[in-house]
Amino acid sequence: MKIIYFSKNKILRLATVFLIAFISILYVQSVEYPGIMVFLANKKELPIYSVDTNEKKIAISFDAAWGAERTDELLSILRERNIKTTFFLVGIWVDKYPEKVQEIARAGHEIGNHSTTHPHMSKLSSEQIKNELETTQRKIEELAGDRAVKLFRPPFGDYNDTLILTCRNLGYYPIQWDVDSLDWKDYGADHIVNQVLEKVKEGSIILFHNDAKYTPTALPVILDKLIDDGYEIVPISELIYKNDYHIDHTGRQIKISKE
Repeated sequence: MKIIYFSKNKILRLATVFLIAFISILYVQSVEYPGIMVFLANKKELPIYSVDTNEKKIAISFDAAWGAERTDELLSILRERNIKTTFFLVGIWVDKYPEKVQEIARAGHEIGNHSTTHPHMSKLSSEQIKNELETTQRKIEELAGDRAVKLFRPPFGDYNDTLILTCRNLGYYPIQWDVDSLDWKDYGADHIVNQVLEKVKEGSIILFHNDAKYTPTALPVILDKLIDDGYEIVPISELIYKNDYHIDHTGRQIKISKE
């Protein structure tokens, strides 16, 4: 019997050829049958980006991590239109502006958790994540009472499975957004208006920042247009489903029918 020997380099070359061929087959199959890649892909845990709803209802949110000088103006704009929203606060911001936290709560807005130190959450262990959430939650609850809610938005929109599962185990709903105003880029008020109004739809969660330069100018235009278009604007906790839901591959929260 003839024995064939393969060198290490030859084995590596053959393995590479087989791998390329396998990937090519998968690619062709995914083009013909897109569902196959969903089946083969490793399922990733997702936060809530938006909500599937037949109602013309959306939520507006503001992230607060650094400054506060424009917060009063935003609250005034919202108060004039009797609109309630969600503010996500970082613990270091809460420490620096406790009176603002109380003002936001007194105005009827809900307050969510945006971490304690504004880190990249995907780089933390479950225990570190727990500390980031619970340290800030205690501060928020002390200042805001029942306006403090167990919603968590990861800084930078950065998350992984560990973060999502830790949030859920602690009773938090991890929240992202599907409409980014990009107000922090300081492109101007018109850009913010267009960015929001071109992308908003039923169930959207819109992201603003409390201290972005042009947000106070853009916000009244956006709100008045949304109201004229028949949208009801609510805090995030009033938009999302609390039970009996699943999240699709886009992060859209979908109610599970019990029929």
